[in-house]
Amino acid sequence: MKKTTQQDEELSLEQAFEQIEEVISHLESEEITLEQSFQEYNKGMQLLKRCNETIDKVEKKVLFINENGGLNEF
Repeated sequence: MKKTTQQDEELSLEQAFEQIEEVISHLESEEITLEQSFQEYNKGMQLLKRCNETIDKVEKKVLFINENGGLNEF
């Protein structure tokens, strides 16, 4: 399992999405080898995992208004 580096921790959601787009572009290339495609796939999956974790953290901080007008955490 790949360890996360400090650079991975500082990666914004937008930057992660950009990197995912690059991975997709590499995977669509006709010049990619099978081994490279597995590496790109794994990189993409790690990026998606990080995006999901970031989105989950944000969702937990979102507040919503209940029927009594009070705020509850999502």
